[in-house]
Amino acid sequence: MNKATRMNNRALNAIKEFINMESFGGVLLLFTTILALIIANIESIAPIYHSFWESGFGFVFEGFNATLTMQEWVNDVLMAIFFLSIGLEIKKEMLIGNLASVKKAAFPIIAAFGGMILPICIYFGVNFGSEYAHGFGIPMATDIAFALGIILLLGKRVPIELKIFLVTLAVVDDLGAIVIIALFYSGGIEVAYLLSAIFVFLILVLLNKFGVKSATLYIIGGIFLWYFVHHSGIHATIAGVLLAFTIPLKTETASRSPLIKLEHMLNPLSAYFIMPVFAFANAGVTIGGSFVINSVSIGVFLGLVIGKPLGIFLFTFFSEKFGIAKKHENLSWLHILGAGFLGGIGFTMSIFIATLTFGGSLLAEAKITIMTSSLAATIIGILFFKIVLFRKVNFKN
Repeated sequence: MNKATRMNNRALNAIKEFINMESFGGVLLLFTTILALIIANIESIAPIYHSFWESGFGFVFEGFNATLTMQEWVNDVLMAIFFLSIGLEIKKEMLIGNLASVKKAAFPIIAAFGGMILPICIYFGVNFGSEYAHGFGIPMATDIAFALGIILLLGKRVPIELKIFLVTLAVVDDLGAIVIIALFYSGGIEVAYLLSAIFVFLILVLLNKFGVKSATLYIIGGIFLWYFVHHSGIHATIAGVLLAFTIPLKTETASRSPLIKLEHMLNPLSAYFIMPVFAFANAGVTIGGSFVINSVSIGVFLGLVIGKPLGIFLFTFFSEKFGIAKKHENLSWLHILGAGFLGGIGFTMSIFIATLTFGGSLLAEAKITIMTSSLAATIIGILFFKIVLFRKVNFKN
């Protein structure tokens, strides 16, 4: 077995490990989501649930204020760690993974762009000129844990190439969501804190430049970076991505690099703890007669259930027809369409963007719509794959 083959096998095994981990994480997400919904709709214990997440926790020391509500600890602190793990995955993929080669990456990148652009256009079209138009980022996201969980449940007849396609698409999708959050879902800028954040970031870049490999130093710097970004008006989760891009990855010794070590530590934490806790903290909405179908719910539903699959399919189809990118030979257009349906499972990132966009009853309605849309996308995706697979339609065409 030559060196290139061994490297390809290691990369494939790493992808399979990631898929299995994210898939089980999807099961935990589903469990905690259902649990939160049940608790939030039991009259006797719902007030306890809501008051817990609204309660404050932290400390103040000589002007250093680290007091947040429990929900802010989840949405601003734990999610920053989650974004750090996403950033590490994106950087690795860009340097040595599926995004390292333009030729190899073009097809899923175009799919991701289509899966973001069309849902945004649909939502914006439905809400054009209204006060709700700024919620356009909600239907652009794909929840990789849920999507891969469904793919795994469909069995071995789903080719590994489709799973890799979906993983790569989701990585680019996450990068797009990060950019949208940074540009459109941040508050007023506090210049002093922003300059302090830039200063810390430059120090971390210099540490990388001079070959410093101590993960501890990067994490300490990351804590200060988070604090300054949090107070600058830019959403704190962006600090996690900025930190990730400064952590070194030496391709010739990747297995011993700080990036790989930190990624291996954070991935299980994100999949098995952070995401389930996020779901439990944010999915607890009261389902009652107060839900109103409005332009927000219509835009989110159409964006996720229709915009996602159409965007992914149409952008990739025409990119191949015009010679811009090429579909893997083991995949058919039916595979791509099926993956597009599963791409409509927005859930985690969609709810996160909704919390940055709306409040009160409108946020609750947005969350319910996101969960309903994700459920619809799941059912459509499963039925599509099952019907096509069971009827043994020729996937090669």
